Order: sequence, then structure tokens, then C-alpha cells
Amino acid sequence: MPPAQDTRWKMIYLARRNPQLASEDFAQAWREHSALGRQCRNVQDRVRSVTQCVRSLALEPATASLDYDGVNLLALRDRDCADAIWTDPETLAIMRPDELRVFDRHVRDCALVAQEQVLVDSPAGAAVLLAFLKRRQTVAAADFARALCLHSRPWAGVQKSVINWVEPQRPPGYDYDAVAEWWFRDEAHMAQTLAGTRPRATLPVLYETVCNLRASVLMPTRVSHRRP
Repeated sequence: MPPAQDTRWKMIYLARRNPQLASEDFAQAWREHSALGRQCRNVQDRVRSVTQCVRSLALEPATASLDYDGVNLLALRDRDCADAIWTDPETLAIMRPDELRVFDRHVRDCALVAQEQVLVDSPAGAAVLLAFLKRRQTVAAADFARALCLHSRPWAGVQKSVINWVEPQRPPGYDYDAVAEWWFRDEAHMAQTLAGTRPRATLPVLYETVCNLRASVLMPTRVSHRRP
């Protein structure tokens, strides 16, 4: 994990849309929800950046999970923000009432808090393959972390690689130990790089050794909204 003095904190939520919301309308509804944050001074102060990623259709369904519709990557000012945001009066009054219009549950119930470690540092592109990884029970946490860091670029087309180390306190149904981000230039480049492959099968052997891939989620996405 990154040294304490270089720790960067994130909130990451793995979202399903409200089932009454059509798939093609989800990205716009999500952007509208995010815009409400501009009315919340504390959200503006605590959240340094927002990257909303919706499930990409550029890859064959067999390559990834279809159980979720999007992932939000929120860069936080510090660790305390991850707790304070849930009790902020403005957030509770303005954003929380709108959550169930967009998602199938409140954001707090699908959000993870994690420490970010950048393994390959280049500008993030417009498409990202995300992996929510569950450590095998027989594997020590240190061995898990070491193995994931050894393979920072599983595919040659990856421009930027990030591992987010998830804190132990997790919502029910979201028991993941790490979230990997493999960034590509765009959807077409991601699709070309992974064409004819099953990403789970082409991950390095060490991933299979240290991760319970059956309990993990692999999801190709495109960026639908980013700020600043």
C-alpha cells in the first residue's frame, strides 16, 4: 500500500440504476444527480474530482459482469471526508432524496472507501476496465497486495493503472478487498486490445492465485461525466 504521507483517498461506488430508469437514460440522470452537488458547499470542499463510468457495450457480454450499470470514482480531500459527507445537512437535504430516482439503493449502501495507489501514471483516457477483487481467504493480505502490484499492466494497451485498497468496513453485498483500474485511450482502443479474449482468463496467473475471481466483478466502462 502507499506510504502514509502519500495516501490519497477515494470513495468508489458500484451502482445499479433504478430499474424503472431505461438503460439509455441512466448516464444523463446520473449527470443531473451529480449537478446537485454544486448546491452543496461541503461536497464541493470535500470532493476533489468526480469520474462517472457507465458500463461499456464495446465488449461482448461474456467478458464481464452485467449486474451493474456504473462506477463512480470520487477523489476525496482526506479520509475524514468519507464519513462527514454522510451526515452533512446539505447533502442529506439536496442529494440524498434524489438518489433513488437514479439508483436502486442509496449511495451509502454501495460505496467503498479506499486508499489509491497509482502503479502506472499517465493521463487517464476515456475508457476503463474496472475489477472489484475479492482476496482468497487462504491468502495473506500482504501477499495479495504484492501480487496485484507485480502486474500493473496486464494488457499492452493499458495507459494508466491504479489499485485502490478497500477499507474493511463495507456495505453488505460489497465485500471487495481492492478495486483495480486499467485505463485505455477510448472504448474502441479497449475493445481492440481485448478483442477475442475473456479478460478474466487473460489476467496473469497470480490474480487467479490470490483472488477469488468468482466473487469478483470485472466491468468495462466508458467515462460519461468527469469534473473538474
